[in-house]
Amino acid sequence: MTEPSAAALADDMVDAIAAEMPVEATFVGLPGHDQELPDLSPEARKRLRDRAVRIGEQAAASTDLDRLTLAVVAHQADALLARVDARTEEFVVADPLMSEGAKLLAMLPQLEPSGDRAEEDYLARLAAVPAFYGTLADRHRNGLAAGRAPVDRMTANAIGFVDRFLAQDAPFGAPLTGDRAARRDRIVAEQVRPALARYRDVLESEVRGRGRDDDHPGLCHLDGGEEVYRRLARMHTTTDLTPQQLHDTGRELIAKLADEYAELGGREFGLGTAAEVQDRLRTDPALRWDNAEELLDSARAVIARATAAAPGWFRRTPRADCVVKPVPDADAPIAATAYYMPPAPDGSRPGTYFANTYRAQTRDRFTSEATAFHEGVPGHHFQNAIAQELSDLPVLRTLPLTTSYGEGWALYTERLAQEMGLYSSDLMLLGMLACDSVRAARLVVDTGLHALGWTRQQCVDYLRANTVMPETEIQQETDRYIECPGQALAYMVGRLEIQRLRRFAEQELGAAFDIKDFHDVVLGGGELPLSVLADIVEEWVAGRG
Repeated sequence: MTEPSAAALADDMVDAIAAEMPVEATFVGLPGHDQELPDLSPEARKRLRDRAVRIGEQAAASTDLDRLTLAVVAHQADALLARVDARTEEFVVADPLMSEGAKLLAMLPQLEPSGDRAEEDYLARLAAVPAFYGTLADRHRNGLAAGRAPVDRMTANAIGFVDRFLAQDAPFGAPLTGDRAARRDRIVAEQVRPALARYRDVLESEVRGRGRDDDHPGLCHLDGGEEVYRRLARMHTTTDLTPQQLHDTGRELIAKLADEYAELGGREFGLGTAAEVQDRLRTDPALRWDNAEELLDSARAVIARATAAAPGWFRRTPRADCVVKPVPDADAPIAATAYYMPPAPDGSRPGTYFANTYRAQTRDRFTSEATAFHEGVPGHHFQNAIAQELSDLPVLRTLPLTTSYGEGWALYTERLAQEMGLYSSDLMLLGMLACDSVRAARLVVDTGLHALGWTRQQCVDYLRANTVMPETEIQQETDRYIECPGQALAYMVGRLEIQRLRRFAEQELGAAFDIKDFHDVVLGGGELPLSVLADIVEEWVAGRG
């Protein structure tokens, strides 16, 4: 039997991931699954697991010379195993980026099918919604029976999310041609809405009140949860750092930020200590937005400024534009402060930075520039859109699948924007520090919750004491960390590694170091585990020496 090539294994891995996440696959232009919704049945998850095991074993045994692609295949196969084995579909119920039920309601309405085939696929997906939520309800029941219950607060949030979605007049408003708009409306009225109402009733009558309380929100309180968390942490960080090592790193970073707060705060406010500066940032009402439109207008101006400056720092910039939109109303009350969705590979949809305008008057003005650099330009938009254009690489290496690489890059660009002279004031630089504090604190609280047994209140208290997030965001972020175990670790771990690699290249190359070349190397290899990225940078440096 002929050994499959690295490229063939990469394609097989891509199809396995698309089968696991078919709606996301449509968003990034992967064919073959456009009629599907995720199959969450135990039988389907076992088939998916078996497939990942086979691909991983083939990658480990392969003699193909493309070692980089084989390393990515091996990592993604292990990551898929970690996701399947975590069984999060049983007990993660509310987060719109992680919960299967909430994620579907957040993503399906954003699909904009173009062409007869795509429109028919869209209708097929809507018709599959009842079966999807029926299976999801069964998985919740299985989880409860096995001692894998959600946090009860999150069940209440999930019920509120479904209620808000059902209250919308036309949540699936994508323009369709011919008689398909009428068919869609019938499917929504006769199948989708009743299915969502049934799912909501399951959450209310069977799940709510049977979950974990706020004193036991972490994975460590579930049977086998400590090992699940270690695997998820390894998946998201692509390192073997232990939860305790990550926890300690976060505390050290929080302590180091104090001097920067004092220096910038002295210039901006005439205050002498980090504590005084942070208190001012937390409490001064003049540092909040007046309204949602002001927030969005500012984000658009920052993206435009960064886009104009980028050619001085990057050899390549993406062809796709980056636009700014508000987070959809249905998920805004429980969504993150901001997030990004990549452009369509066919050019039909730009990259989109979603800014959360819910209760805009409670949201910080001073973090807006750092957030725009992170989510948009030169952060996630450059990372994702440039990856899509790397046509000489296997598709697997162009997809946004490696959290530590993608989030590490985006966090790196927050500091890079300071070098680029993009921050408009010391106040906005204080916002950069505020964002740093959040990412450092995430190392502490994520491990605290899921490895060290922290209560929800311990997480809230730590964020209040060591970040300048407003209360609205503290509550939202805490719930996010509860339902996305390990994901929040990736930001700072990835940034620290990219910064380490840059220092290494600068020291080794001296006057020959060119920041444009370094960024080209980091972005030009696609989405890579951190260890693989290190190999590429070291080989580049050796080749220049």
